Amino acid sequence: MRITHWISGKPWTGTSARAGDVFDPNTGAVAHTVDFAAQSEVDEAVAAASAALPGWRDTSLAARSSVLFEFRRLLNDKRDELAGIVSAEHGKVLDDARGEVQRALEAVDFACGVPHLLKGGFSENASRGVDVYSIRQPLGVVAVISPFNFPAMVPLWFVPNAIACGNTVVLKPSEKDPSAANFLAGLWSAAGLPDGVLNVLHGDKAAVDGLLEHPDVRGVSFVGSTPIARYVYETGTRNGKRVQALGGAKNHMVVLPDADLDLAADAAVSAGFGSAGERCMAVSVVVAVGGVGDELLARISSRVEGLRVGPGRDMGPLITAAHRDKVASYLDTGVAEGARLVIDGRGHQVDGEDSGFWLGPSLFDGVRPGMSVYTDEIFGPVLSVVRAESYAEAVELINANAYGNGTAIFTNDGGAARRFQNEVEVGMVGVNVPIPVPVGYYSFGGWKDSLFGDSHAYGPDGIHFFTRTKVVTSRWLDPSHGGINLGFPRNV
Repeated sequence: MRITHWISGKPWTGTSARAGDVFDPNTGAVAHTVDFAAQSEVDEAVAAASAALPGWRDTSLAARSSVLFEFRRLLNDKRDELAGIVSAEHGKVLDDARGEVQRALEAVDFACGVPHLLKGGFSENASRGVDVYSIRQPLGVVAVISPFNFPAMVPLWFVPNAIACGNTVVLKPSEKDPSAANFLAGLWSAAGLPDGVLNVLHGDKAAVDGLLEHPDVRGVSFVGSTPIARYVYETGTRNGKRVQALGGAKNHMVVLPDADLDLAADAAVSAGFGSAGERCMAVSVVVAVGGVGDELLARISSRVEGLRVGPGRDMGPLITAAHRDKVASYLDTGVAEGARLVIDGRGHQVDGEDSGFWLGPSLFDGVRPGMSVYTDEIFGPVLSVVRAESYAEAVELINANAYGNGTAIFTNDGGAARRFQNEVEVGMVGVNVPIPVPVGYYSFGGWKDSLFGDSHAYGPDGIHFFTRTKVVTSRWLDPSHGGINLGFPRNV
């Protein structure tokens, strides 16, 4: 099947000069082809969004909210169908895909409250007879560039807020699993969104660069690896755009000696290997503090050995063969650098076709800072255990890391937990919660090399990012005085 762009409320009918393969990760077979946009298609999508902007920007908040509520209803009704699309193209098991759609719904819930979220401020008599008030207005045409690992959730971190605020959108999903974006565009259209308010543009770097450099695109939201996030931020801002670029991660989970080790082991396995480790909030490093390391490692190992890998099992395949091979290469590298490979995922039995992009869960012990398995964002089912003598050493490890996306501490000591949340230099912190993704009415984002820009994703920061503040200073003459000046200074 051919997957093509969605422009002005319908599938694109042109002929693309380039296309890419979309694989079924469970079998390795080509399932679809997807059109890759050239600059002419970028221009066409942006032109459609620009043409739709004046009407949508002037649409009442009540009407915008009505479209959002209807989209939310349709999304909820079609959640299983969307989860099936995500599972088929990404490879994550159906339960993970359903969880992704649920978190997407939470972001839409927040955007449905747009009449409240866009309220400004008002100060009466800032000077005598003079009022000052602020209003929030849309940026204009905005681009959303989303990654392969959450093809439904991440677009819905940004698109509902952008649309609610009166912007028009060009969405560029990953070319590896593009069908979810078109499915969502169809739901938006069915919800009554005017043609051109949301457009979907497929492609690779050429499409991304076309959006980053297009003079009519005013803002860019991006999620992906840190090198690409930096490139997107620098290129977009150089071209005069507002940019939020969320980058990579190396998330640490600290386990103190007083922690519930069964709870910690369960959390490490689910957070490290869920969705085959292809999550920016996945736990990739467990920091065992004090003498807890051996017992914790044993409990994690027993759970990892029991994981089932295959379609519909505990863990699915990776997104492509190339990515699977890259992740697997770290197993040899880690051993060469001196880490101990406790469980080699390459030998894990798979309940699936040999041609699928499989790699079982892998576990390292004795990992030290400086090793590539520690410094690099592997983005796969590889979990490293690092030993630390003390709480202070554990915090120092985290704070010295280049990334600052998410972290967690497992302890029964409230004082230690409170100190940790204060001292750790990370944007999202969990206390006995391994993956501290904020609920939809807070905002998602890291620190350091995990975020380029000032605004986090969705929630209050999302409204801030997709609007500009305008301040109005107003003075009206009193008609009862015949329009004459009432005596206040003219040069206020």
